[in-house]
Amino acid sequence: MKTADRESELVRFAIARMRFLRTRERRTLAETVRSESLFSSLSLTDLAYIIGRLPELRNWDPKALLADAVADAEYCARQSVRVSCYENGDYPPQLRTITDAPYLLFYRGELPSQDHPMVGIVGTREPSRSGYEAAYELGRDFGAAGVAVVSGLARGIDAAAHDGCIAGGAATYAVGGAGIDKVYPVSNRRLAGLILDHGGALISEYPPGTPPMRYHFPERNRIISGLVRSVVVVEAPGDSGALITADFALDQGREVLVHEVGLKTKQGEGIRRLVDDGAATVNCAADVLADWGMVFEDQDNETERAGVAMAELSPARAGRQLALELSQELGLGVIDE
Repeated sequence: MKTADRESELVRFAIARMRFLRTRERRTLAETVRSESLFSSLSLTDLAYIIGRLPELRNWDPKALLADAVADAEYCARQSVRVSCYENGDYPPQLRTITDAPYLLFYRGELPSQDHPMVGIVGTREPSRSGYEAAYELGRDFGAAGVAVVSGLARGIDAAAHDGCIAGGAATYAVGGAGIDKVYPVSNRRLAGLILDHGGALISEYPPGTPPMRYHFPERNRIISGLVRSVVVVEAPGDSGALITADFALDQGREVLVHEVGLKTKQGEGIRRLVDDGAATVNCAADVLADWGMVFEDQDNETERAGVAMAELSPARAGRQLALELSQELGLGVIDE
């Protein structure tokens, strides 16, 4: 016999798979339908009455959704994946304030504490060397100041920012565009492990088994900006997804900042629009922290600073940067996010 809590949990898992629903509609449905029997007998007419509109669906099979929900719950239990629902006390309060907050968060690791200051660092997957170093230094200095970095685990700027935050001694949080069972891109699997080892988390709104579809990445960007106080765009071409993150941040009332390095490189041509629209420029983490009313004390004896070659910082980081530069020189295309 399943308990009421267990049935309610399975209904939430099923609702999380109903991608055609808005967050408000999911909450309304979860509050109205709390048992498996009610959910499995739900007609499309019933659903339309509950959410206030008739969804355009080719097929409606609530029993299949429940079967997927059972599989999701079993996977999460077996693989120690944790789940936070919008109504839960551990759900990040900053994220709850956005209009399209994810209904469920699947995560590995530990979600940030409610009073933990966080900053988003985003940018291109193919940065210049100076952009890569700037992202790493930002992450490192924010980490040293106890500020967590949130990014998307993509190659380039994202990876450099996560790496730097770990080196600075703070937790960092990666929001993915695939199911929590997948690390994407696979080239950052080791980095994902380091994020977990250093107290951070891998986060996704997508149920296990969800592939990394292109439209997922713009969707996940709203979570990156929704979790943080400010978003720093380091380098971004005109078609970069980082600019989508900036747009979400502005809509959500977050501060958008531009790193000065991006104004000097061709990889940063897209962020000039942000400056034209009034985004402030920064050169280091201290500029952001000063705006927040925090003081950052640079500790040269703990971490080597500017002027150190990338190869001296870390073999893993140096290898990623070397591969990046070679791919740019050879004109190789990017096949992962």
